Amino acid sequence: MPIKLIGIGDNGVHGLHPQLIEWIENAEVLVGGERLLSFFPNFKGEKIVLKTKIMRIVEQLEKRNQNIVILASGDPLFYGIGGLLSKKIPVEIYPYISSIQLAAAKFGISWQDAYFVSIHGRPIKGLAQKIDGKKKVFILTDENNSPNTLAKYLLEFGMTEYEAYIAENLQGEEERCRKMTLEEMEKSSFSPLNVVILVQTQEAKKWPLGIEDEEFYQRKPEKGLITKKEVRVLSVSALNINPQSVVWDIGTCTGSVAIEAGKIAKEGKIYAIEKNEEDIANCLRNQKKFRVDFTVVHGKAPGGLDEFPDPDAIFIGGTGGNMEELLTVCCQRLKNDGRIVLNLATIENLYESIKILNRLGFHTEVTQVQIARSKPILSLTRLAPLNPVFIVSAKRKEDGNE
Repeated sequence: MPIKLIGIGDNGVHGLHPQLIEWIENAEVLVGGERLLSFFPNFKGEKIVLKTKIMRIVEQLEKRNQNIVILASGDPLFYGIGGLLSKKIPVEIYPYISSIQLAAAKFGISWQDAYFVSIHGRPIKGLAQKIDGKKKVFILTDENNSPNTLAKYLLEFGMTEYEAYIAENLQGEEERCRKMTLEEMEKSSFSPLNVVILVQTQEAKKWPLGIEDEEFYQRKPEKGLITKKEVRVLSVSALNINPQSVVWDIGTCTGSVAIEAGKIAKEGKIYAIEKNEEDIANCLRNQKKFRVDFTVVHGKAPGGLDEFPDPDAIFIGGTGGNMEELLTVCCQRLKNDGRIVLNLATIENLYESIKILNRLGFHTEVTQVQIARSKPILSLTRLAPLNPVFIVSAKRKEDGNE
């Protein structure tokens, strides 16, 4: 018989339909977290506490052929175990009102146009680019990623355009709902059971694709190490990034390519490596300014790349003199339908890269970029050329494609 998965609120049995209560009382096995099981102290059957290895426990329970009920918080299909269980075993799902709905109702905030995200049991890393520019954000937190931690994080990225609404222990005896500034939220105390709603009170600055070079913090007086705007836009386009992409930026320097990529791959992850510590410091400053939170490590590739997950796209701004070793690692780690994009300044490196990539089973396309920018001269205007750059785009050869 299918397992029943029943959602429950912080008001316990009082919020449940009589039919659901009857199913719970008549179950042979009742499964759930300690807090949810505590709502049924007089249950006569077997109780199993879910803490870790949830799927292994549930799959074992399914083999028992008993009347089993699993309890979950709120709506099991909203950042809950419902979606996972329904893919693995036969299960009947009976949701309760989600914490999102309850919080919205308490504050009178509509939520059909909101962005939803959870940092409950999930890393806060990458949250900045996910919510940047969103007018209304609902966030599920936990004890580690508390409202205090969230407020500190948002302030680090300058997201002061938001005011916060925090709903705690919804429908419980210690329910509390408050409106705060981020500064107030950082210094206050909260129950672990809460929902945070961020509402934008003013427009945030928007950065278009192709951020001006001068906007980036960069090494002085040695400017010129940044990937120039026009080349950057073409290179990011060649990476073929989507919102969920995992992207590597090798030799990130100021982080300009990683930042442009992160604004596209908002739901993905960006990983960067840089050998110069001063450039890393500027990269971190640029992350805060442009609100793209990604992982950057100090090192010389391919060293350090084993710390990163396999990528959908790799940008290489410089090979550091070990092109063959670097490209070999990148080609091995790249996902099957991924892209590698290199920026090269010399004909020799262009030739070498194409030879290596071809040997490794990759098809290449080369674009030469020759750019000149206008520059005033007295009352007139002239064109000042930038150094030419080769953009090499590579992907795996298809069968029969030479």
